[in-house]
Amino acid sequence: MGLTCGIVGLPNVGKSTLFSAISSNKAEAANYPFCTIEPNVGIVTVPDNRLNVLAELVNPNRILPTVIEFTDIAGLVKGASTGAGLGNKFLANIREVDAIIHVVRCFEDENIVHVEGRVNPVSDKEIIDLELQIKDLDSVDKKISKTERAAKAGDAKAKAELAALQQFKSTLEEGKSARTVVMDDELRQAAIGDLYLLTDKPVIYVANVDEASIAAGGNQYVDELKANVAPENAEVVVVCAALEAQIAEMEDLDDRAMFLEEYGLTESGLDKLIRSSYHLLNLITYFTAGVQEVRAWTIQKGWKAPAAAGVIHTDFERGFIRAEVIKLADYVAYKTEAGCKDAGKLSVEGKEYVVQDGDIMHFRFNV
Repeated sequence: MGLTCGIVGLPNVGKSTLFSAISSNKAEAANYPFCTIEPNVGIVTVPDNRLNVLAELVNPNRILPTVIEFTDIAGLVKGASTGAGLGNKFLANIREVDAIIHVVRCFEDENIVHVEGRVNPVSDKEIIDLELQIKDLDSVDKKISKTERAAKAGDAKAKAELAALQQFKSTLEEGKSARTVVMDDELRQAAIGDLYLLTDKPVIYVANVDEASIAAGGNQYVDELKANVAPENAEVVVVCAALEAQIAEMEDLDDRAMFLEEYGLTESGLDKLIRSSYHLLNLITYFTAGVQEVRAWTIQKGWKAPAAAGVIHTDFERGFIRAEVIKLADYVAYKTEAGCKDAGKLSVEGKEYVVQDGDIMHFRFNV
C-alpha cells in the first residue's frame, strides 16, 4: 500500500521550501530515487536501515524500499472553500491523500511577508481548518438531505446514519474538525466513509522554525501550536525548512550527519516527518528477501498474514496457504534462510497470524 500525504499551508509559511527540499532529496537507496510524477507530486523512499542489513546478508539483484508520496497542495488561502486562490481544484486533491501535513509558520523574518501581516501559528492553522470545515459541511449537508428521505420512510439503518451525520454537522458548525468526533468505527464508516471528509483525515502539524529554534528544540510559537492541537489526534513535528533545503543538496551521507550534528540533530526533518506519518497512520513494515530482490512492504498494524500477502498480489491473499516467517534478529544471527530453518527459527504461520513489524516473510499460495 502506497502512503500519500498532502502538504497544506498558507503562503509564505515555508511549505514550498519544504516540498522543494523533499523533492530534491537524494534517496539513500538509489534503486528508487525521488521522482516527479506531476509538477506538484513527488515520491521518496522511506529510510529503514533494516532493509540495508537484510540486503547485506542476501546480496540481492536489487533493493526496493517502501515509498511515500507527497503532494504539494497549492492555492489554499482564506476563501479557498468558495473558490478563492486555486480553491476547489486543490481542495479536491486533498481528498485523495491518506494524511495531511499542515505546515505552520513558527518563525519571524521581516524579509518574508506573512499573508496575514503577522506571525500567529494558531490563527494560521484556524484559517486553513475553517476552509476545510466549510467544504466538509457542504458534503455532510448534501448527504443529510439524501439520508433524511430514507429515515422518514422508517429505515432503521438510515436513522442511525442520519443521527451520526447530524453529529458531524454540529461539530463542523462549531468550528471543530470531523476527526474530533468520537464514534463507533462501523457507524462512522457508514455515515461518512463515502464522503472522504477533509477534516477527518489524520494530520501532522509541521512547525517551521528558524535555525536558532531548531537547535533549541522549538520556541514560543511551537508551544502555542502544541497547546492548541492537543485535543486532536495529531502530531507536531518541528523542522527548519531552510535547513532541509541545505541537507537535500548534500549527496554524501557523512556530510549530512556532520551537518545535523552541528545543530544537535540525529535525523533530518524529512525522516522525522516520515516516521511521524507511519506512527500517526498506525503503519508497520515487513520484508521479503530473495536473490532477485529484497523489498519492504507497508501494511496496517494488526493485519493478518493473508491481508499482508495481498499487498504483494491479490492472488497471494485469495489463495493463501501459509506464511513462513523469520525475525530479523534471527536472520542476522544465522545469516541465511536455510540457517534459520536448521536452527528452528523459521516459523510456519496460518491465516490468523498477526504480522509484526520487521518480519521477513515468504508466502505459500495456490490459485
